Amino acid sequence: MCMEEAAEAMRGMVAPLLPLLLALTLAAAATATTTATTTTTTTPQIAALRLHQHDLHAVTHGCRSASVNLEARSLTGWSTSRHCVLARLQEITIDQFLDIRAKAGALLALLPRDIDSLSLAEKEHLVLLENAMSAQDISIPVYFVPWSSHMNSVINDLSVGFKTDDKSNSAVDALINLALANGYQIVVGAPGIQKQESKVVTLHGQLAGQEIVGKSDGSRDDSKLPTVAIVAHYDAAAVAPELAFGADSNASGVSVLLELARIFSQLYSSQSTRGPVNLVFLLTGGAHMNYYSTKKWIEDQLDSVEGSIIQDASFVLCLDSLASDASVIMHVSKPPKEGSPTNLFYNQLKQAAALQTSVHVDGIHKKINLADENLAWEHERFSIRRLPAFTLSALKSHKSLSRTSILDNFNSINIKTLAVNTQIIADALAGYLYNISASDYNAMFSGSLKVDKSSLESWMQYMTSQPRATQFASQASSPLVVALSDALGRYLPDLASSVYIPDKRDPEFVTYTPTSAPLNIYNVKPAVFDLILTVVITMYLGVVYLFILKFSIIYSQVCKMSLNNAVKSFKSQ
Repeated sequence: MCMEEAAEAMRGMVAPLLPLLLALTLAAAATATTTATTTTTTTPQIAALRLHQHDLHAVTHGCRSASVNLEARSLTGWSTSRHCVLARLQEITIDQFLDIRAKAGALLALLPRDIDSLSLAEKEHLVLLENAMSAQDISIPVYFVPWSSHMNSVINDLSVGFKTDDKSNSAVDALINLALANGYQIVVGAPGIQKQESKVVTLHGQLAGQEIVGKSDGSRDDSKLPTVAIVAHYDAAAVAPELAFGADSNASGVSVLLELARIFSQLYSSQSTRGPVNLVFLLTGGAHMNYYSTKKWIEDQLDSVEGSIIQDASFVLCLDSLASDASVIMHVSKPPKEGSPTNLFYNQLKQAAALQTSVHVDGIHKKINLADENLAWEHERFSIRRLPAFTLSALKSHKSLSRTSILDNFNSINIKTLAVNTQIIADALAGYLYNISASDYNAMFSGSLKVDKSSLESWMQYMTSQPRATQFASQASSPLVVALSDALGRYLPDLASSVYIPDKRDPEFVTYTPTSAPLNIYNVKPAVFDLILTVVITMYLGVVYLFILKFSIIYSQVCKMSLNNAVKSFKSQ
């Protein structure tokens, strides 16, 4: 009886406090859960490279979002827009990307560890995937991350822990697997997207041809001299601006132009070897913005009241992608007439190629399609203004996806091939300027006038050591523009630069920042882990409550069992 009274007294004291005790315990459990699952940084802060974003002729392109704060899931483990898909770039299929773009919250793609060691099939897939990523607007944030062992292990953890397409396990197994899996939170602290002020620089200079006495006082009359312009664009493009290294397109074209400027500046430095043609050298930017600065420079030249240095050009020679193959293809918008300067140069080109081993020279005619958002080749900008122009390239088509691929790096090109193609172009140009045949090429290009392979290699290494997207390379203060200006300035005494800024009211193109943002990955437990832990704590509290509520009964049963055991023990003695 005393025990029953004691139990009743205990129950009377505890019962009023039980709701408060329960609330405090649940709060403590929640705090413990939060503490147990509080995010802890598992990677040092690294730069995530954002998919390109720009507008061209008021048409939007690329990624339209920047910030990310989502739970990471694998390529096969994501299901909603609350997930950021983390996967190796080469493992993403085009169909998977299109599904992610439409339904996921973000995409974080790990770049290959060694992009040059990928198989041919993997490279072909990567180029097609890049094209699919760049073809349309993407509303979700898309980032690329350089390979690291930790990022690779995170992907492995996600692949093992989260599998929504695994049908072999039961629902209980799947739930347990989900609860015990390592979870990760992806946080990209990107600032707000902003328009970037674009300033595109064009560098141009001239080597004056041999003097012609054409005035009554016997003075020089340069207006009588024909002109040949040599053009190359120095910027590049890729799926992300920070990955636009553009070795073949178009570091190769710039390197060839600089080498031609070096060779012919030496020839033009002497009255006896100066050609009867003015040579204009032009480096342009904004190539992937429909050759913006080329267009503006031509307008300045042809629409200005002052004299133009290309008004009566014999032809304009554009250089693009010359290191990928031992071939030189002349792309024209209109087939040249027999005996025209362009035709004469083409004939010289074939003669020069015949002196080399297994070098292919051909001509491809393609009409200008003004309905296209981007012109096919740079020479089309000149052809539109009725200037005879063509592009020399090792590529057979402007549609080659390698022109805007992250695979277009220094290791993808052959310096020897570039040197051979450069020599062919130099020989053909000299043959046209001096009206010499192939048998005289070797006599002319000897000693310091030979194509310098090491110079080509140095320029290729320098230009591919930095991303050259339009928003980086085209600024007047860009180290690349400064270096190119210094190099051309050594060969061209009257080098000048022109800066073109798109109209703010109706810009032809707009670029955006950020191009990269800091990435943090935090280790967390999934939400289902919190749910299971809460259920376990609640069950525990329920057991404690029942124990207190039924304490007298439990105590009586324990006493009876103890007494029976004592009696049995006594009788056995």
